[in-house]
Amino acid sequence: MHNQSLHSSEALDYLVIGAGPAGLQLGHLLATAGHTYRILEAGNRPGTFFQKFPRHRQLISSNKVHTGIDDPEFNLRMDWNSLLSPDPELLFTRYSKRYFPAADDYVRYLADFAEAFDLDIAFDTRAVRIRRDDDGFTVTDQHGGDHRGRRLVMATGVSRPYIPDVPGIETAEDYSDVSVDPEDFTDQRVLILGKGNSALETADNLIETAAVIHVAGPHGLRLAWKSHYVGHLRAVNNNFLDTYQLKSQNAILDGNVLSIEKEPGDGGRYRVRFSFSRANEVVKEIPYDRIIVCTGFRFDASPFDPECRPELVINDRFAALTPAYESVNVPGLYFAGTLTQQRDFKKSTNGFIHGFRYGVRALSRILDERHHDRAWPVQPLATDPAALADAVVARVNRSSALWQQFGVIGDLLVAADGDQARYHEEVPVAYAHESPLTAGADYFVVTLEYGPDHDKVDPFDITVRRAAQNSAGEAFDASYLHPVIRHFRGGELLGTHHMAENLENEWNHPKVHHAPLVEFFARELDAQPAGAGR
Repeated sequence: MHNQSLHSSEALDYLVIGAGPAGLQLGHLLATAGHTYRILEAGNRPGTFFQKFPRHRQLISSNKVHTGIDDPEFNLRMDWNSLLSPDPELLFTRYSKRYFPAADDYVRYLADFAEAFDLDIAFDTRAVRIRRDDDGFTVTDQHGGDHRGRRLVMATGVSRPYIPDVPGIETAEDYSDVSVDPEDFTDQRVLILGKGNSALETADNLIETAAVIHVAGPHGLRLAWKSHYVGHLRAVNNNFLDTYQLKSQNAILDGNVLSIEKEPGDGGRYRVRFSFSRANEVVKEIPYDRIIVCTGFRFDASPFDPECRPELVINDRFAALTPAYESVNVPGLYFAGTLTQQRDFKKSTNGFIHGFRYGVRALSRILDERHHDRAWPVQPLATDPAALADAVVARVNRSSALWQQFGVIGDLLVAADGDQARYHEEVPVAYAHESPLTAGADYFVVTLEYGPDHDKVDPFDITVRRAAQNSAGEAFDASYLHPVIRHFRGGELLGTHHMAENLENEWNHPKVHHAPLVEFFARELDAQPAGAGR
């Protein structure tokens, strides 16, 4: 590892901006593949973001140490913090036994990961200008040093606060800087803008000291246990909801802040005009002593020169990406980590370590395929329905990637070589349809998915009927996570098979899971046109 700005006259294969978990994961994979690379990190150690966030220092990523199972691949389903590596000592479960671990332990883990693989990192190296050159990209740091790479990968995360356009909001305090000492809010009226985990984490911290806490936002509050999106409000942060529903001077406000006006002087109160969406847009002026903005973060595109600035979407919070995690308008500019959640925004897990570690591995394989003439890893199989079903059942019962990146990353079965099929693991589903892997072939995409209306019902409401577990006949109507196998040709969907859901996610019953899958493969393969597949 390197601790100062480095200069390179010859372009490296890759420049990676950011030494957080995504940058470290990609650096390890690039080094393993033998590519030349350098990671540029603005801070003085890996994981700068986690040195400050979350502000209250408790992660909400699961760290389940004891699973009763000794399969390391399966156990990654319950380990949401570890990066992928061949070293069993570099699992985060070795660093903490806490189910919701401390952020400081994660900072220590990332530093050890970088050191264990001797990753090429230039610390204290902030990218202040990014421009194109004849052989890729040149990144200038704050010291005036230039770094050149044929391709550039942004792994910075969402590094800047996202501030809504509200008159007077600049006078409020931001989640990034506000005091986390509850005593500083004693007997005060506090407004918290935002309804995500940072907002409710902040509200929970103030319950014992603040006189009144209002949590406000234009959208309804969404609970992760209902939506299955782990970025929605987690149970560990929802104690505040009790104080609202049980009438303890606190409230959730649904609607829009129209304006914020601060009275003169250090002790001046705020006057907030608020439009209530569930009260016919009635506008009320409400006084507060403090306002805290907890409205999330965004990608910082300011270092890019205009000719290579990526197109931004979702209120300019993220770069627009192709299925290959590449900028839609800047060839050779790729993204890794939480920035790739633009592809599955508020649906799956690209925004979180346990999801994007697999997205980063997929990106490394895409880069190998595109730029280094290296084929995606493959396992040959006989084009036989029983053999194909065996392979699928084995994977869905232990794969962590399919489990974490539900509906977004899948396994790929290509039936294109006579009596031989090809099994490719962990291919982004959107990329599979444009990949060389599927050109001119029949192929099957294997994913784990929730049902289409899984987030529309209360999962704890026993009056709502759901598909019976281990019922092959009702599998198509399953709401809970279960395997789905789809048959495509030329991107056109030809057939779909749902495997029956199971309470303990064991999809290996000979009659319920295996036999119907064999029948599906037999039927779909027989339907291929002459000369295709078998």
